[in-house]
Amino acid sequence: MLVRYEIRLRGEEPLRGQEEWSGGRLLIAPELPEGVVESVTATVKVPLNEDEKIFMNGFQTWTYCPEYTRAGFTRDIGPFPERLIAHYGLRAYGDSYFVPYPQQTGVTHGESWCYFRNGEDFRLFASLDEEPGYTLFCNNTALDTLTIRRDCEGLRVKGAFHALDLFYAQGTEDAVFDAWFAAMGVKPRTTRPLAGYSSWYNRYEDISQQSILSDLEGCRTMLQPGDLFQIDDGWEPAVGDWLEPDYLKFPDGMGAAARTIHESGFLAGLWLAPFVAKKGSRVWKEHPDWFLKVEGKPWYCGINWGGFYSLDIDNPQVIAYLERVFDQVFHKWGYDLVKLDFLYAAAPFGSDRETRAGRMIRAMKLLRRLCGDKLILGCGVPVMPAFGLVDYCRISCDVGLDWDDTRLMQQTHRERVSTRQAIGNTIFRRQLNGRAYLSDPDVFFLREENLKLSPEQKHALATVNSLFGGVLLHSDDMAKWTDEAKAAYRQLLRNREATNVKVHADHGLSVTYELDGESHRVVIE
Repeated sequence: MLVRYEIRLRGEEPLRGQEEWSGGRLLIAPELPEGVVESVTATVKVPLNEDEKIFMNGFQTWTYCPEYTRAGFTRDIGPFPERLIAHYGLRAYGDSYFVPYPQQTGVTHGESWCYFRNGEDFRLFASLDEEPGYTLFCNNTALDTLTIRRDCEGLRVKGAFHALDLFYAQGTEDAVFDAWFAAMGVKPRTTRPLAGYSSWYNRYEDISQQSILSDLEGCRTMLQPGDLFQIDDGWEPAVGDWLEPDYLKFPDGMGAAARTIHESGFLAGLWLAPFVAKKGSRVWKEHPDWFLKVEGKPWYCGINWGGFYSLDIDNPQVIAYLERVFDQVFHKWGYDLVKLDFLYAAAPFGSDRETRAGRMIRAMKLLRRLCGDKLILGCGVPVMPAFGLVDYCRISCDVGLDWDDTRLMQQTHRERVSTRQAIGNTIFRRQLNGRAYLSDPDVFFLREENLKLSPEQKHALATVNSLFGGVLLHSDDMAKWTDEAKAAYRQLLRNREATNVKVHADHGLSVTYELDGESHRVVIE
């Protein structure tokens, strides 16, 4: 393959060149004069067969990223007034505030890696290093062209600069992804799968000491020693205020909750969003200087909790605060795992010294330092910066209590709540499980109450999660499970022993697998 590239510095003549690339690593790292990067672009011809499929990895873990056909395109936010988009912060959840969305037939884009699949033959194009900037892939089927850009505009450089550090392989799915991770030197921090409970997808923020103890009692009837019992959002007085719980909800405190979970034989997990705080929180009121400023204003991350904003990881007081928070969660309260959410908020922008991706990687390394050897379940995080730094990681958006939300919500950002889209991401990011970390596909449901999914939809969600995830959580009150639900749960755990697991995505979407000498098939509508 002939790769043509162009590197532009402000006020300088563009540097152009070309390289032959047949496989493995392609490093474009010229010596540059001191200057500020305007753009880094490379193009390569990638002809596609008529039925070939295209995958472009989405920006963060929630970003919907299916396989596309030649006629597909990456859809932007729906036809809403910009003032409405700004009010809800819709662009801040994904990449549309820094990546163009032409919404043109045959034009798809993504970050960090992409592949082209012809039957069982994969052509994988991927980044080997995102610290110099996210690697942006854009495919145009009308031109048979893959454009590769480095997200590093405004970066000041001098000397050797890794303009692009790329990997290419062609072959079977396992062969190309094994080769990519070997080339990066990335291995998962743990090989231990998790099963258990999360409080979010039934009670949501409406949790209390009483409800947690009630659900814990039900979990004692089915979960095994060493399984996870995780308290999700709702224990804190306000997002951003992590040093004390809401004592009206948890009068005995979070340490007492962790001890009770341990007495039941389970790992204790706790949800936090360490890089953000909501408007009106104590942190917001008392420490306005802790927030990341963009054009003089705190960076608005989205509408959750009535509006929330990014903390500035370059502020020593923010780091000191987070050190206190994690010391308390692990060493005073005694939790074993933290689910760390909305992590994308740490790095919406870079600077002339550090790219957006470099800042995100630095934020993830900070969390790894703060958590030491304790377990991290990452969520809402740009995908590749989490490789090898978290133990478990979400690979999908949040599931919902119905299949695909309302038509209005379907027109919002690619990071929206959707059971259908969560299943899609679990399938199309399946290659990360056991290579980058163990994957969390979000929860499944076996309950009958407070749910709008059909039996077939529940079965599809639970089965896909069990086949492609390293984390298998639910939010049900297990004490209310029927004998049929209990048998279904035991079967999901057995599914981890399935063999010959295959995805069929050329005509519709289904998964087949073999277990105990029998063949099984699940169809995703």
